[in-house]
Amino acid sequence: MTLIQHLVELRRRLFFATIGIVVGAIAGWFLYDWIWAGLYEPIKRIAEARGVDEADITLTYTTITGAFEQHLQIAIVAGIVISSPVWLYQIFAFLVPGLTTRERRYTFGFFFSAIPLFFAGCAAGWFVLPHIVEVMTVFIPEQTAGFFDARPYLDFVLKLVLATGIAFVLPVFLVLLNFLGLLQGRSILTGWRYAVLAITIFAAIATPAADVLSMLLLMLPMIVLYFAAVGVALIHDRIVAKRQAELFDDGGIPATS
Repeated sequence: MTLIQHLVELRRRLFFATIGIVVGAIAGWFLYDWIWAGLYEPIKRIAEARGVDEADITLTYTTITGAFEQHLQIAIVAGIVISSPVWLYQIFAFLVPGLTTRERRYTFGFFFSAIPLFFAGCAAGWFVLPHIVEVMTVFIPEQTAGFFDARPYLDFVLKLVLATGIAFVLPVFLVLLNFLGLLQGRSILTGWRYAVLAITIFAAIATPAADVLSMLLLMLPMIVLYFAAVGVALIHDRIVAKRQAELFDDGGIPATS
């Protein structure tokens, strides 16, 4: 494919991904009450733990359009999560032409592993959310009330859910880059120290320093997934090397991965 053909294909994939997100956002608009109840649950827990009225620890809207913007923001993020099978497929479908006929069989493996991992990452973010909010509010003095601005609160929790979801999918893309021949398994393994450091920094930013348990709950699955990706890439490189050696022995031309 020429550069123009690649750009046309990219535009087509982005169009389908956008349609999927819009449809998912419409569904998210109607699921707003259920999602909002889950997002507001940490605030209720804090009020119960402090033994105060819920009105003393609550979310506030500083603008007239704040409630509508909140509804729209939740719908869009819900749309991204709900439509993840669509836009993940579009990403893989765009990259598939770079694979050989033999390796295209693994596309479904990439696709069907990325979807559960993305949902698992979102679930992990959703699970640690109440712990993070509770830990951060222990610094509120007993004699004061806690009025949280709804917009920064939502920005924080929604980005946390999406970030953990995407972080859990990244190992799948490392394997895909390896199958495309752009990244060797040994190169991925060589940078394991930087990868673990990056994962640790991400988990530290996503969770408060005082909540070590939540940090570990995010770190450990991501580290395991990273080394699993390294293992798959190394095995694939060994298979490719063996295939090339057989072609040399037969007097053929070695094929690239």
